[in-house]
Amino acid sequence: MPADLSPIDKAKFVAARRAVDFVENGMKLGLGTGSTAAWMVRCLAERVKDEGLRVVGVPTSRRTAELATELGVPITTMDEVKWLDLTIDGADEFDPNLNLIKGGGAALLQEKIVATASDRMIVIADAAKEVAQLGAFPLPVEVVPFGWQTTKALIEETLFSMDVLGRDVALRMNKSKPVKTDENNYILDLSLKRIGNPRQLALVLNQIPGVVENGLFIDICDIVVIGHGDGRVTVRDINTGKVEDASVEVAGSDNIFADLGD
Repeated sequence: MPADLSPIDKAKFVAARRAVDFVENGMKLGLGTGSTAAWMVRCLAERVKDEGLRVVGVPTSRRTAELATELGVPITTMDEVKWLDLTIDGADEFDPNLNLIKGGGAALLQEKIVATASDRMIVIADAAKEVAQLGAFPLPVEVVPFGWQTTKALIEETLFSMDVLGRDVALRMNKSKPVKTDENNYILDLSLKRIGNPRQLALVLNQIPGVVENGLFIDICDIVVIGHGDGRVTVRDINTGKVEDASVEVAGSDNIFADLGD
């Protein structure tokens, strides 16, 4: 484990390590996507290696599958297990009700399928991801490539009747080409600034032809583990209302945490 972590990476790491404490022998796990989730996979691999923890994971993206395989975390498919005990994933934003915006890593469709098919979802995040109201982070919407400009126009028209402050919609690009998801779809990023009614917006967006799924995760997250740059973590359980604060030891196996490129 590198000793010279930046405060933001330290916050991600301690959140990931604390979340992995919830994992028990025999669990079927949803493995999230993104930089914070990558820390989680490494912390999970450490427990598999050092403690003989027996788990199987369903990755939410090809890159998570590759990392888990590389580190020795057994993986399977959603079709094989059908239901999961626990999903641990990151978020781009979360509000006081633990509603989320996800999809910054273009994996929102698989992430939502996996999280919805879990008994519990734990979100790991640094403190900067907490907001009073969703919307500062652009809302990703996954759309089929066929007729995507028509879908974009329909979304823009729909936003005029929604409680949002911004209505800019942009196709996510990777240099000169559209970003493609693992399902070969496109991502439209909605710059809304503020989302007054996330539940309503999520329902309306999914009624638009061409929309596959949106990045609003409503009533899916059960627990959020918030990491801080000084090594502290805050654990909030939306179901019990319980809030816990603790510190996490920043140490680990060099081979598990070496060359972390996320």
